[in-house]
Amino acid sequence: MLEKGRVVISLKGRDKGYPLAVLRAQGKSVIVCDGKERPIDRPKTKNIRHIEPTEHVLGEEAFTSDRHLRLALRAYR
Repeated sequence: MLEKGRVVISLKGRDKGYPLAVLRAQGKSVIVCDGKERPIDRPKTKNIRHIEPTEHVLGEEAFTSDRHLRLALRAYR
């Protein structure tokens, strides 16, 4: 369910209400980024209880740069 590219909405923390993209899932946490506050090379670990998955999945081209990721997530704001 939480595969790479899945768009999730943060429910807790400073990024509450913002869309994030999942880089990978590991146990009870996921590694997420947004291309701005959390660039691809410095992702954030979030507990799966603190995110809400959406039905949208981004393609690999969204992860080529932070700019592409920001543009892809803009539609979910």
